[in-house]
Amino acid sequence: MALHTRLKPGKEAEYESVHAVIPPDLDEALRGAGVRSWRIWRDGLDLFHVVEVEDYAKMRAVLRDHPANIPWQARMSELLDVEDDYSGGDSGLGLVWELP
Repeated sequence: MALHTRLKPGKEAEYESVHAVIPPDLDEALRGAGVRSWRIWRDGLDLFHVVEVEDYAKMRAVLRDHPANIPWQARMSELLDVEDDYSGGDSGLGLVWELP
């Protein structure tokens, strides 16, 4: 799953600092929700995520009200231009092309 998010201006260093250490309970929640890998790249304010997960919709349903995810999302809402409130049918970025 490929995702795109955007930082609030001036929050670049803080975002990277917060991600330097992911809380152990969040790590456990992500893995328990089927996440095998989650990588994030930054270009200016734009963030590009690649998430390897068994079932993205199920992962979001599991994490929506998870006690480890709620404070994490509150912290991310301080840094991201658009808060992820888990209310939409997020389906990620559509694949345009890949090298076979």
